[in-house]
Amino acid sequence: MSADAPDLPEPDRAPGAPHPRETLRLFGQARAEADFLASFTTGRLHHSWLITGPRGVGKATLAWRIARFLLSVPEGDGLFAPAAPASLVTPPDHPVTRRSVALAEPRLFLLRRGPNDKGTALSADIRVDEARKLKSFLQLSAVDGGRRVVIVDAADELNTQAANALLKLLEEPPAAVTFLLVAHQPARLLPTIRSRCRELRAATLGPDDMAAALAQAGVEVRAPEALAELSGGSVGAAMRIAGLDGLDLYARLVALMAGQPRFDRAAALAFSDAAGGKANDARFDLILDLFDLFLTRLARAGAAGAPATEAAPGEAAAFARLALDASDARRWAEVQQELGARARRGRAVNLDPAALVMDMVLHISAAAAA
Repeated sequence: MSADAPDLPEPDRAPGAPHPRETLRLFGQARAEADFLASFTTGRLHHSWLITGPRGVGKATLAWRIARFLLSVPEGDGLFAPAAPASLVTPPDHPVTRRSVALAEPRLFLLRRGPNDKGTALSADIRVDEARKLKSFLQLSAVDGGRRVVIVDAADELNTQAANALLKLLEEPPAAVTFLLVAHQPARLLPTIRSRCRELRAATLGPDDMAAALAQAGVEVRAPEALAELSGGSVGAAMRIAGLDGLDLYARLVALMAGQPRFDRAAALAFSDAAGGKANDARFDLILDLFDLFLTRLARAGAAGAPATEAAPGEAAAFARLALDASDARRWAEVQQELGARARRGRAVNLDPAALVMDMVLHISAAAAA
């Protein structure tokens, strides 16, 4: 295991969520699990895997699940070969599970962002000195001569030097070592790294899997269908939305938009005030994202029809009123781009959050009137 400064946050842990190594149940990734298990049981296990998919759907949890499986499944040949495993599950009381949760498994290396030069904060990327620790790990013989696993989380955070160092290891992989590279944006990786990996695609989660995953993380869900819509099937995004009352905020936004170009000014002012104040920075960022999401869904409704599931009461009726056809869809897509630029400018000059939100409401009203 790699070691990080004990007083710094873990770079691969989402705020308010358990670390992926502590999440022993995985929801919504049955197909990816089956694909990996089939590769293993048929003797075609690739040495390097690129685990891709949207941020927050469980890619790192899948990587840790695979790592525990590889390090715990019995080895043997011929008459002594164990029965083919039926799943990737490793019991919670298995020594490999306990050591992995404690970051004490000697056959597992975790490559992630480390501290900066001063040790006062996390580095912005995975630097070459962290990659050199991996090289040292691989030069050591395995304790029992068995399998070893390397998790890179996230591979798209590797800087150029670290990426080149990892590439050299992938070009001549040591025997019995499996690399698991988690990537949120695989296009940012070196093409030569991607070409040496087999891709394992993690899927977005539906409402039932979303509710189960959030319950495991200790988050109560009152509207899993709406939350799955707003989060795009990402558990990480859903936790952020749920933690900041995002479902209620989106419902208030839809109510404001439903009567455009007319709207309840008092309700708009109250909605804007929800973004005001230093303590509401996270909520302000979420509100900006919800504007972007509403306009995206509105434009899509004009082009292809309303979504099958409403993310808030009255959403379908608002879409039907504001986006009648493809021409409307193009105009709302343009408005989305305009508001995105206005939000970035407002952020850059520290515009009052409440004033910026109110300005966005007025901009949409003017677009609806036109």
